[in-house]
Amino acid sequence: MLVLGARYYRMPAPKGSPYTELARVVVAAVRKARVSVAGRLQYYVGDGTVADSGSDGAPSKRLGFLNRAAMITASEGTPDAAGGGGRRPSGWRLCTVQQVEDLKSLLGVLPLWSSGILISVSIGVMIGMVILQALAMNRSLGPRFNIPAGSITVCSLTAFIAATPVLERAAFPLWRRATGALPTPLQRVGLGHAVNVAGMVAAALVERRRLGMVRAHRGGTAGAEAPGWVAPMSALWLLIPLGVVGVGEALHFPGNMAFYYQEFPKTLRSTATAMAPLLIALGFYLSTVFVDVVRRVTAWLPGDINQGRLDNVYWALAVTATANFGYFLVCVSLYKSRK
Repeated sequence: MLVLGARYYRMPAPKGSPYTELARVVVAAVRKARVSVAGRLQYYVGDGTVADSGSDGAPSKRLGFLNRAAMITASEGTPDAAGGGGRRPSGWRLCTVQQVEDLKSLLGVLPLWSSGILISVSIGVMIGMVILQALAMNRSLGPRFNIPAGSITVCSLTAFIAATPVLERAAFPLWRRATGALPTPLQRVGLGHAVNVAGMVAAALVERRRLGMVRAHRGGTAGAEAPGWVAPMSALWLLIPLGVVGVGEALHFPGNMAFYYQEFPKTLRSTATAMAPLLIALGFYLSTVFVDVVRRVTAWLPGDINQGRLDNVYWALAVTATANFGYFLVCVSLYKSRK
């Protein structure tokens, strides 16, 4: 199928790496760090055009230091912009206003992007812990079948797949009827943050119930003290937190993809589609760091989870996710769209 679709691919001719263009802005701005910015300034727009400071073609005022990259200095001169026959200085010394604004767009998105890392951390921790929980719970479905513990995490993906069309076909149209507009990508991401917190709370409550059942059986059953003892609580209870987290992913990650694709310049559209998967990768790596820190600092995660306090781990994730949600709201309030 991949080969058969080759005729429909869009294959634009390579025009150099967009990251090189971004690096040029940084280098050019640093080279002009000591140049005075007092008085009337001119900025290079491109194609033999310049713009005065304060005009429509001038760069924006945010991250003003980077504007130096497009600033025309007396030592450089711009013969092509002035209509002469010379040539413009190297791109490592003078960049266009658009190149400067492209880098500003990327840097402006990074705080919002970073707010999604802890969501992936919480999901990564849950994916690992629910398998241990399933091993310590009753996984039987009927007299002859047991749910494989390793497959229990598929429920989160299933919830993601099931929630996506429901949100698109039912929830968001209702949102539009109530507010007059569909939710913006950032609103979807914000809802994803809130649902993720709810998922961590649900996970903590389910684990608290399981540990309560373990403690109740310790009083009258000697086997409850043995490592690996299975509580008579169905592993299907784990579907609740996994399902909630899956719904949160259906809100958060597509919203992120839409936001980055909308805000990134055209030259970085391929990078925009990679930003959300990068969140997942980084978050899952950091989830192992989180678990290691918990094991070193607390006694919540011993070798036998029946002897530990996994519910406290989930409560810690819920508190962290709540604080991260606040950080996200601050980033949203400070963010200025390029549109």
